[in-house]
Amino acid sequence: MELKIVEWVAQNLHHPVLDRIMVWITHLGDNGYLWVAVCLLLLCYKPTRKWGGVMALSLLLMLIFGEGTLKNLFQRARPYTHLPNLQLLIPPEPSYSFPSGHAAVSFAGAMVVWMMDPKRWGRLALATALLILFSRLYLSVHYPTDLLAGALLGTGCAYAARWLFELWIPIRKTEGK
Repeated sequence: MELKIVEWVAQNLHHPVLDRIMVWITHLGDNGYLWVAVCLLLLCYKPTRKWGGVMALSLLLMLIFGEGTLKNLFQRARPYTHLPNLQLLIPPEPSYSFPSGHAAVSFAGAMVVWMMDPKRWGRLALATALLILFSRLYLSVHYPTDLLAGALLGTGCAYAARWLFELWIPIRKTEGK
């Protein structure tokens, strides 16, 4: 059923303009660079420094559990390997499909921003994470469950990071706003 969803998206939603936009959006999540940059920005300013620490820990947890453990444990092939007539818009991915690293890192970063400032920057961070997540389905490099698992993993890493960080250094609710 999931392969049918990927195939339906590939056959019914593609448009040359949208293709370019989705390729650009998916590259925002490559190797977590966007979220690492946000983390570094948070670390640079005293009012948000603790949240930068939470994000750094969140990204590290996601790397260990997602890319380092779960992908190698499940070793799920990507959907395009089962769709021989599909023309990929990005180069084939060298890693496994489950869970989505793009979704996991995006939610690991975005949820920290959400916890820090849900009204201003949190909405933008979550919208960005959701766009990156959708771009992966649009580009046929992930199944829907890969994306859901990645989003849940990233969210879990963000909350675990906050909890672990607060064991060492308490964060006041007003910090970062």
